[in-house]
Parts: sequence; structure tokens; C-alpha cells
Amino acid sequence: MRNTTKITAAVLVTGALTLGLTACGSDDSEGSGTKAKASDPLVVAATPVPHAEVLDYIKKNLAKKEGLNLEVKEFTDYVQPNNATEDGSVDANYFQTVPYLEDFNKKNGTHLKAVATVHLEPLGLYSKKADKVADIKKGGTIAVPNDADNESRALRFLAANGVITLKSGSEATATPQDIAKNPKDLTFKEVEAAQTPRSLQDVDAAVINGNYAIGADLSPAKDALVLESAKNNKYNNVLAVKEGNENDPRVKKLAKLLTSPEVKKFIEDKYKGSVLPSF
Repeated sequence: MRNTTKITAAVLVTGALTLGLTACGSDDSEGSGTKAKASDPLVVAATPVPHAEVLDYIKKNLAKKEGLNLEVKEFTDYVQPNNATEDGSVDANYFQTVPYLEDFNKKNGTHLKAVATVHLEPLGLYSKKADKVADIKKGGTIAVPNDADNESRALRFLAANGVITLKSGSEATATPQDIAKNPKDLTFKEVEAAQTPRSLQDVDAAVINGNYAIGADLSPAKDALVLESAKNNKYNNVLAVKEGNENDPRVKKLAKLLTSPEVKKFIEDKYKGSVLPSF
């Protein structure tokens, strides 16, 4: 059993209603107003898989040698880790992509900043009817997630792999209406992201997020026709802190460990292509 503190969304609902977003001093430790010491625990919020698992590996195998006292707090939602980082309840978080972080800052007036790029949970194109992209039949149907962020990401992914061409300038917010060239005359079926694996029974192919692929017993490295690349991918998952805490020595130690050869090997060995190191 992992030595972590689990915090569920249900437990924190009441707290979420009262959390303030006022800025704490940049040298504060957990919002206490006192400067953190190098020996103080670095409290990091994370979602369970793969983030908390990666941090637990560091805690058990690497942190002591680096002189880092690491404490991992698990959250089951995406809002509380950022609120907790903003108000100083935790020192950092590891669960999100840069686009999500930037959108969260914009919508909530928070001041979060990425300090290390760690891994990608790649999109993949899957099919029960084709063995490679070229085999997808003309006039076929491809399922894509229906939420704006994932849909535009899926369409960019398909464009990068030569399936379609998008109208210039539409990439960031692309929908099927922004497809400029569609050589196979494909139809795009918009479904809830979590349902894309199920849709494989009814379509010729589907673009599926890494976490949902794993949940459906698909192996991205083995089963995907093509996978998203981690290189220069804005959807890489990052270690984040509140602005002003980037130079906390404890944060720098964790950033170093998260991008170490040991962690790269751990990710590659444990997740076997379902999670890709970004460093």
C-alpha cells in the first residue's frame, strides 16, 4: 500500500466553497507566512495514476539521497490540487497539462506556473477493422471526443498523421467543420471522450485518450495504429507551483528527480508505452 494521503472530491466539496484565491507570500511554507526550510516536507498534490505512482517511486527510491522530504497527497479531481497550490495548502502539484493550467489561471484568477515537463499520456488512433492508417476504408467513420479541447487535439493529431488537413489558423479550436481536405471522405462521429473505446464496435476507427484506452484494456504501445508523440507536445503533464515558488530548493530537487534517468526508466518499464517520458 502506498504511503499517501487520499483526498476525495466529496470530502473537499465544502472546503472548495470557501477556498480563497488570495495570493500568499512567495516564500511562504504551506501558506503559514514562514519561509520554508530545505528540511521541511515538500507537499505535492497528485492524481493517483500515473502521477502519484511516479512520486511514490521517487519518495521510496530517490528522495532521501537528494535530501528531499517528499509528501504525496492524492486528489481525485482536477480543481482541488490547483486551489490547494494557490492557497498554500500544498507546495506543488503534478497532474495537469499546460493548456489546462493556463485555462485554469484565466478562469479562476490563480497564479500557477509549470516548472518541469515530465510525461505524456498519448492520444492514439485505434481500430478493430484496420491494421494501419492506410487501411481505414474510404467513406468510413472515425469517432473523436466531443469536448472542445480534446476534439481539437484529436483533429490536430489526425492531421499530423496525414488523415486530414485542417484550415490554416483553425488548429487551436478545430472542429470537423474546419477540415479543409478529407481524402478518404471520412465521417467524424463526436462522442463523449470516456465512450470512445466503446464506440470502436460501431465505427471504423476512434481517437482515444491514453487514460481511457488503458481503462478499456487497450495497450497504446501495441494496439494503436499511431500514437501521439511526446516531443514538443503541449499536452505533456507538468510539475506546477504558485508563481514565486519556482526557486524553492525543494521544488528544484523534485524537478530534477522527475526528469532523471531513473524516473524515465520507471515510466517506460511500468507503463510500457501507455505513458511516455517527455524529457
